[in-house]
Amino acid sequence: MSEAPAPDRSQQAAPRERKASLRVRPTAPIVPPANVSGNALVLVIAIMAFLACLTLGAVSMVRSTAQSWESQISREITIQIKPDEKLDMEKALADARDLALTFNGTTDGTIVDKAATARLLEPWLGAGLDLDDLPVPRLVIITIDEQNPPDFAAMRAMLTETIPQAYLDDHRTWVDRLVAMAHTTALIGTGVLVLVFSAMVLTVIFATRGTLSGNRHIVEVLHFVGAEAGFVASEFQKHFLKISLKGAGAGGLLAAACFAVAGFWQSRSLATPQSDQATAMFGSFTIGYTGYLGIAAIMIVIALLTTLTARFTVMRTIYEIDLIRSDPARIDGNQT
Repeated sequence: MSEAPAPDRSQQAAPRERKASLRVRPTAPIVPPANVSGNALVLVIAIMAFLACLTLGAVSMVRSTAQSWESQISREITIQIKPDEKLDMEKALADARDLALTFNGTTDGTIVDKAATARLLEPWLGAGLDLDDLPVPRLVIITIDEQNPPDFAAMRAMLTETIPQAYLDDHRTWVDRLVAMAHTTALIGTGVLVLVFSAMVLTVIFATRGTLSGNRHIVEVLHFVGAEAGFVASEFQKHFLKISLKGAGAGGLLAAACFAVAGFWQSRSLATPQSDQATAMFGSFTIGYTGYLGIAAIMIVIALLTTLTARFTVMRTIYEIDLIRSDPARIDGNQT
């Protein structure tokens, strides 16, 4: 009998073809991570955060300046003595100081000499002023105890009786004006902050509804297959939290940089006309660590407001979807 042909070993050694491994396609997020509306909302929140932080810093700066002025004015009173041909000015100045110091509540008295008076008038009358040739009043500055001020009416009456050319100025008119200005500035700043926050909340509501309307079919499918409303709302909440953190961070850092640059410029340009005028009108541009903490607090508040507003808006929309699906009449009414 003939032998059977041997099997071809090359065919047996050929490796088997492997099937390509299945790859799971990553699921797309419910809310697109970056789109036109999201970028626009970041810009809007950044602008609002910048305005809110700038308003807060300006209000705190003006209030601190007004408080400083009020404290300086309330610590001192001024005795003004008008020149007279029959009056010994130097003796009258000393007598007015000594008389004021006899009252309880006064702590110190300083006579403004001729050189200091000339320096005070130099911006208006120029340098090299001779006070003997001009009828310029002389001043006595009396330091008082803010907690226990003296009797100004009695002091004024005694000064007028002893030195008829003397006039006592307790600066109460200026103090009242400064207090009113500080309160008005604080109210205006608070109103601007309220308007900025209100506009931001309304903007977030409309942006959330717009984003939700673009993904409404996904939300309806997820909700139909059993996804809870809290899960869908949390996805939108994360999305708008990232947007708010980006926008609030950019706006807050820009406002802090503006105050830092302004303070640096003011410190570098001391004793210049521009700096002196700015300091006289607005005070110091430095807001201190409390101001920067306020900017950080505004950034956190903006992020929280944006996130909570987005969550409540999504929950409300899902609730409306449930109402429409549970009542066919609502569906028919909406279609018609």
